[in-house]
Amino acid sequence: MTIRVLLADDQALLRATFRILIDSCEDMTVVGEAANGAEALDLTRTHHPDIVLMDIRMPGTDGLAATSAICADPELAATRVLILTTFETHDHVAQALRAGASGFLGKDVTADILLAGLRTVASGEALLSPTATRTLITNFLTSPAPEAHLAPPHLLAELTAREREVMSLAAEGKSNTEIAEALTVSPLTVRTHIHRAMTKLGARDRAQLVVIAYQSGLVQATPPTQ
Repeated sequence: MTIRVLLADDQALLRATFRILIDSCEDMTVVGEAANGAEALDLTRTHHPDIVLMDIRMPGTDGLAATSAICADPELAATRVLILTTFETHDHVAQALRAGASGFLGKDVTADILLAGLRTVASGEALLSPTATRTLITNFLTSPAPEAHLAPPHLLAELTAREREVMSLAAEGKSNTEIAEALTVSPLTVRTHIHRAMTKLGARDRAQLVVIAYQSGLVQATPPTQ
């Protein structure tokens, strides 16, 4: 399957560079380019890409607003957003994930990491850069905005004990392989539990499942080590 990517960045030269890189891969293609968030939303509705590679700081409608609009549109449920930005702050990561982004990378990543990130997000996994580490996942959810709750805690009752266990490990930042090793099951089994939990809780992807895990109280955020 070819991964269809929409580029959203106000720097034309950077978009051109990304296009060359992505189009050089047999399993990827760029379907459009946007210079701001409003264009990104319009082009996403037109092309229905698999992934929008989204910058945060753009003129007019910024990347966070565009991400929120894309992720809130039921007709764009199959489209995932990967944030790529110079401004990799805790606040931006928090807002991006709450808006529904499936991943977050800094612009200092290598070409190989960017391409691997696109493939990771396309497969339904969440992606956080080394800067936005597991510690950050726990930190920004210690005091989530009340209106940001994605699922009420009582919905956790619909999950099986194993689904809750897998969800908890995913919320700690563990990959499917790491979870499989911890539970002595196959990665495919882990993936099945993840998808069942997503379906039951109405999460569009793994990133939202992580948010729900903390907001519902399934996992408690812990202070970072000094």
